[in-house]
Amino acid sequence: MTRFPANDIISLVGEVPRYDLAESVGPDMRLAELLDASAQASLGEMLLGYGTAQGDPRLRRMIAGLHGVDPDDVVVTVGGMHALFLIAFTLCARGDEAVTTEPLFPLARNALEAVGAKVRIVTLSFDHGYQLDLADLSRQLSQRTRLVSLASPQNPSGVAVPLKALRAILAAMEEKCPAAFLLVDETYREAAYGHDQVAAAAAGLSRKVISIASLSKCHGAPGLRLGWAITRDRALREQLVRGKFNTVISCSAVDEALALKVLEQRAPIIAERRRRLAEGWARTAAWVAANDRLVEWVQPNAGALCCVRLKRAVFDDVAVSRFYDALASEGVRVGNGSWFGDEARVFRLGFGLLSLPDLEAALERLAAVLRRATRAAA
Repeated sequence: MTRFPANDIISLVGEVPRYDLAESVGPDMRLAELLDASAQASLGEMLLGYGTAQGDPRLRRMIAGLHGVDPDDVVVTVGGMHALFLIAFTLCARGDEAVTTEPLFPLARNALEAVGAKVRIVTLSFDHGYQLDLADLSRQLSQRTRLVSLASPQNPSGVAVPLKALRAILAAMEEKCPAAFLLVDETYREAAYGHDQVAAAAAGLSRKVISIASLSKCHGAPGLRLGWAITRDRALREQLVRGKFNTVISCSAVDEALALKVLEQRAPIIAERRRRLAEGWARTAAWVAANDRLVEWVQPNAGALCCVRLKRAVFDDVAVSRFYDALASEGVRVGNGSWFGDEARVFRLGFGLLSLPDLEAALERLAAVLRRATRAAA
């Protein structure tokens, strides 16, 4: 019974340490931030019946407007993971091939393997800034490829795949696997820093592009379990709706109603979070610079996350293990690179969840653990 392999990343939905630097989200919204007295009254009158299989039409119109597509192109799902699973289940029969990257959010690969797809990996490296090599990806494509699954910005690195690269990937797919689809997980796309420009949505690039996202990362509402898949391919969209009906029937009417409230207020919600992300990014950059004898990082393009590496000249494998053991005693958690298919000396550091004072305190403790681990190694 190993359809879904074990991974310690499940600890993120377990007990929370005092200083959680492993998370990739910003602070959670409070329900009271969304609901004034009038909204509370209207929700109080809501009938708790079934929703529609494709999703609330008002919500789909809102999502479509943000991506420059038609509302009928949108399928509302139970979080982004539900979208990933439905796409894998719909497109990949047992033995079909899917191409993705590593490191990556492990559940994205697990969904492909759970449906029996043969997963071909394009390795991204810290030393090359987690940049996608188009030639490497093209070599993994074949006539059996049914899906190319990418994230932009990526998890765990926060590094984006430029639209120019996505167009080149589509061209290679048209040549080698014209029936395949390109999935782009854009969950972190709007999580830019301060006034940085937000990348354009990928959904308009081609009818072969599937864009997915959710309210979990940019909007601070992971508890709503509300995501979406956007495809301009009618046949695929119909299959996704049928797949949703056969797995969950519909989303929660309460979640959809609250999601609509979030998106109606998205401008101030996201603006405040971008300001906070910019502060967290700047503090993290200063921390890396102050500890550059011990660590190095790849600067992210967007999102509340980045990858930091313990320098090989200072940390051998024993010191790396000692580092993680010591963190737990300090009440600090980071995301071990092994969760994502990277080496253990790399870790995901989240700088968006904690308040700035708590982030400062967490980074100070993290630096103290680094120094202790190196002294012990010496």
